[in-house]
Amino acid sequence: MDIDAWVWWLIGAVGLGIPLVLTAMPEFGMLSAGAVAAAVVAALDGGTVAQVLVFATISVALIAVVRPIATRHRSQRPQFASGVDALKGRQAVVLERVDGSGGRIKLAGEVWSARSLDATMSYEAGQQVDVVEIDGATAVVM
Repeated sequence: MDIDAWVWWLIGAVGLGIPLVLTAMPEFGMLSAGAVAAAVVAALDGGTVAQVLVFATISVALIAVVRPIATRHRSQRPQFASGVDALKGRQAVVLERVDGSGGRIKLAGEVWSARSLDATMSYEAGQQVDVVEIDGATAVVM
């Protein structure tokens, strides 16, 4: 039984796809794509040298171009904030006097307990304050 070269390239592509799934290393996917391209060349009756050159060229090109882009996207923070992260930096209205020991504010349509960032500062009812952080269920304001 004689197996065509393109079948071997596809077996190699699947073999490279397995560690991609197990390790989540995108380089294996890029090598697998190179093997698929080499399988196409083999199916079109390209020579062995052409198959290896296509495999190497596609694999190296993908690693050189896609890998830096993927690394940059992986290291970026999400573009939108959710939960308590979305409340940081928002403005709130003081409902009850806020000082270093406590108070109440209206933040994003809800009533929150709050305390001032600087324990010596106090804010009276009706004033606008900025939320610096959320500490448990308490908004820290200034």
